[in-house]
Amino acid sequence: MAVYGGCFIIQIIYWSLVFPKILFYRPVHSNIRRFPVSVIICARDEEANLRANLPLILEQDYPEYEVVVVNDASEDGTEVLLVDLQRQYSHLRTSFIRGGDHIREGKKLALTVGIKAAKHDWVLLTDADCKPGSNQWIYYMQRNFTGDNKIVLGYGGYRRRRGLVNLVSRYETFFTALQYFGMTLAGHPYMGTGRNLAYRRSLFFENKGFAAHYELASGDDDLFINEVARKDNTAIEIRPESFTWSDAEKTWKDWYYQKKRHLTTGPRYRFASKLVVGLELMSRMLFYPAFIVLVASQALTAYVLGFFIFRMLLTGVIIKLGMGRLHEKYLLLPSPLLDFALPWVHLFMVFSNYVATKRARWK
Repeated sequence: MAVYGGCFIIQIIYWSLVFPKILFYRPVHSNIRRFPVSVIICARDEEANLRANLPLILEQDYPEYEVVVVNDASEDGTEVLLVDLQRQYSHLRTSFIRGGDHIREGKKLALTVGIKAAKHDWVLLTDADCKPGSNQWIYYMQRNFTGDNKIVLGYGGYRRRRGLVNLVSRYETFFTALQYFGMTLAGHPYMGTGRNLAYRRSLFFENKGFAAHYELASGDDDLFINEVARKDNTAIEIRPESFTWSDAEKTWKDWYYQKKRHLTTGPRYRFASKLVVGLELMSRMLFYPAFIVLVASQALTAYVLGFFIFRMLLTGVIIKLGMGRLHEKYLLLPSPLLDFALPWVHLFMVFSNYVATKRARWK
């Protein structure tokens, strides 16, 4: 009962004091200045996505900005498309990386090239497959470029499609956003997503870019933000016009390897971040097995059921209201099953990464 009660208390703290913070977030923006912005997109064999999404970024309703596309050793028609678009849009600039220039996998080299090429101090990052939620995307992200802010975290959601893989991806992305937005508003920013993220170019160079974790394929967004984000330099933007939308992985295999790759960054987080994220995860993992054991043993059944029902009702309300704030749909009904299953899936992936690392070192 002690384990169950402890997990219940921890879960209630997160679900009542942290995750709901975006529901009551009403920013006061005094910024009437529109800062010049450099939008940076890294693309490898993304001709189709660039053809669909890049014009929407190039036609933003914003007075002073440039778009820097880094062609990362593409072998499709990306280069030809960019040349054609440059004839139409004078604020489109490009850089090219040859295939032999890569030392590591991932897009850290391409991002570094793009940030170095940027003319403006504020850089706004997104991916080639991301569609801005409106022609006001840049405006709403940059309205947070005030005071001591050096980082702005945005929301990058997945489009709703048929299939269980899409459902799991959308729920996980939504729940992760509740976490990092809530933790930021609680004074502990710890990650962001490269699908929609802004920070100062000067901050990037002060931190020596990705030098601390360049050997990892992932970490260009969450691990970098974990290094540099602090209570007084990080803001969030959750107006729907500021969101970006893309397609999730379509197969379980692709989803598995994507998640497995992303989870390689967790061990490199600051200790405080690992503590607050890990505490929520472990308490959620233990809450359900403890509940099952206590119900099966008929120990204090009324209290056990009461705690369980209260938590489920609380999480249901927060998820429903959070879906409205982040413009998500049809995530409430499957949320109890995913709330139970995903922590165990993540644990398996973390263990798999650990074993793979040990084998690589042994070889």
